[in-house]
Amino acid sequence: MRPSAKELFGPSGSPSVVVVGAGIGGIAAGVKLRRAGIETFTIYESSTGVGGTWWDNTYPGAEVDVHSSLYSYSFKPYDWSRTHARQPELQSYLEETVDELGLRPHLQLGVTVRSATWDDDRHVWSVTLDSGVVEDCNVLISAVGFLNVPRYPDWPGLEEFEGPKFHTSRWEHQHDLSDKIVAVVGTGSTATQVVPALQPTVRKLYLFQREPGWVMPKGERAFTEAERQERSRRWRRALDRARLRYSLEKGLWGAATFRPGTKLHEKRQQTCLDYISEQFAHRPDLQKAVTPTYPYPGKRPVIASTFYPALKEDNVELVPKAVVEVTSSGIIDGDGVERAVDVIVMATGFQAANYLARLRVTGRWGRTLDEHWAGEPRAYLGMTVPGFPNFFMLYGPGTNGGELVSMLEAQAEYAVRALKRMIRRRVTSVEGKPTFEALWFVWLQSKMEGTSWTMSTNYFRSSTGKIVTQWPSGNLVYGALTKILGSVSEATRCRDMGP
Repeated sequence: MRPSAKELFGPSGSPSVVVVGAGIGGIAAGVKLRRAGIETFTIYESSTGVGGTWWDNTYPGAEVDVHSSLYSYSFKPYDWSRTHARQPELQSYLEETVDELGLRPHLQLGVTVRSATWDDDRHVWSVTLDSGVVEDCNVLISAVGFLNVPRYPDWPGLEEFEGPKFHTSRWEHQHDLSDKIVAVVGTGSTATQVVPALQPTVRKLYLFQREPGWVMPKGERAFTEAERQERSRRWRRALDRARLRYSLEKGLWGAATFRPGTKLHEKRQQTCLDYISEQFAHRPDLQKAVTPTYPYPGKRPVIASTFYPALKEDNVELVPKAVVEVTSSGIIDGDGVERAVDVIVMATGFQAANYLARLRVTGRWGRTLDEHWAGEPRAYLGMTVPGFPNFFMLYGPGTNGGELVSMLEAQAEYAVRALKRMIRRRVTSVEGKPTFEALWFVWLQSKMEGTSWTMSTNYFRSSTGKIVTQWPSGNLVYGALTKILGSVSEATRCRDMGP
């Protein structure tokens, strides 16, 4: 007869849980744990506040790409002021969620989890904090995301530049950029928000572009008071959310949006081309420079309504060249032209395919995640890895797709269901079976074939060249799979309780 849950997990009868990260995913995990009656968890966050990417990214113009009604928790409605919320409002929303749903007592802010090692004799994770303290837990949930480690360029001379230089996700607000000559390097989603925000203030703005992205207008605006009053009704919020969800999902079914040759792909690409023609009808030089030569979207699609207009302003110059060198007072482009600048803003993205870059996770047999992956990050349903019991990743490999918040909620629910099965079945170890992980990765890679992701240079690739970050369908499909394929893939064990 197996021991009781209290004998296995202590007086509460619940596994102890460490959640790493208090961003959208970590908050979702905390809420789902509490709603399942599991209070034995701690959320460690290296920053001094919650919010994750919305705590880190405070650059001018920071704003979400997805409609606010979708970019919010299903369990926490909100009176959004805009169709697409800006960083301060999103941060306020997440703070309010933490307080209203009772997560503050579970938070440890300003504490970094350095490493975690599985003890196969005791069936616990030994978690090492930056203070040197080691704490044990039964279950480890990584909610660190994958757009959290900035990618700093290796330009020769960068360290010798005498002016301010910083990454957009580490914005240095102490610098007054008014009347300065500013270089923004990169034309991804972040840069397309930074440029319009800085343009009215700076004397001159150089935008260095290695390769253009596909841009679609966002149509962002503030809600009127009448709209906000109407949206305060529960049925109206639900209707808006369902309508937006349908619109998003229908474009993701079968990855049609990302497959050249499909009608939907051709329609989306033509919409972008028409937008370029409309915006730059009298600027053929810019029209050519901003038109990609690879299929839509190839990289992360850019949703921005103010970017193209900003490029046409007199104090903005698009430099369609890569940066090759930095001097003490300027930047040299691929043609060897040097431009004097006062400030360098690096909108150079993140180490997206370098999952858990700052968290060393060691499983059974002393093997780390990096060793297991061997350059190709993979996980069953993007969450579990054989040889790493009681370990769950939120926003793990192969889950970047659709709408983020819904994706993270589905993953948090999956982890909590596994914990509840541990309690019910009275086992102390659960992990994915190797066969399921292998088949999942083969299936996922087969879905990458023929997509525009494989036809361009992007941050979706691993060091081996495979697309390892993307999910090729919608949230509804993914959510259904997490419910259907959960317990069948699990291998369970109970630790030896001794005589």
